[in-house]
Amino acid sequence: LPSPEKLKTVQHHPALDYEEIGLLMSRLKLVKSTAARALEFLVMTAARSGEVRGATWEEIDLENKLWTIPSSRMKAGRQHVIPLNDLALSILTALPRAAGIDLIFPAIRQGSLSDATMGKVLRTLHLNAINAGGAGFIDKHAGGRVVTCHGFRSTFRDWAAEQTAFPREVIEHCLAHQLKDKAEAAYQRKTSIPKREKLMQHWADYCSKSGIKSKNIIGVVSKIEGL
Repeated sequence: LPSPEKLKTVQHHPALDYEEIGLLMSRLKLVKSTAARALEFLVMTAARSGEVRGATWEEIDLENKLWTIPSSRMKAGRQHVIPLNDLALSILTALPRAAGIDLIFPAIRQGSLSDATMGKVLRTLHLNAINAGGAGFIDKHAGGRVVTCHGFRSTFRDWAAEQTAFPREVIEHCLAHQLKDKAEAAYQRKTSIPKREKLMQHWADYCSKSGIKSKNIIGVVSKIEGL
């Protein structure tokens, strides 16, 4: 008999269409909270929520614009290096650094942020957008469910596949996905950093430029000040 796991219906995390990412980033930028900055950083790096929430300053190389996540914090158990684009760097350089706390995005009561706190930022942005007469931030292909933090990885992947000419292997390495061919995977880990630098910068540029077109973004985030 097949494994029970194989019989389960796979339900993907609700993801935002990449055409709307600029609008969300424009609104997110107006929220003055650590959780909002963590969410911005998550989108800019295409990282997982846990990787961002547990990120430390020791992992950041500002001079070489790299974020090295140790294998102990990665889902696949392999060290992952993320090239930091200009927007990701600007988020980091603007953050205050509390003495004795190495976490980049600490919670108000110390320790790391919870996934629920970051999710609350998204849900409140969604409700504020609806109250302002918009459709909110939903996955139109998943029953209109509100987007999640993890869904932005799919947003990035869809954008990279449909709007750029970068090879699939480069895109997959940006997401820390394992390639089936181990020899190819080892080679790509050593040679894809320059390509991934360009791809991640294109992502930041796209998010910024598409956000310029957004209108009526002022005054819609007051309910989540101080998160």
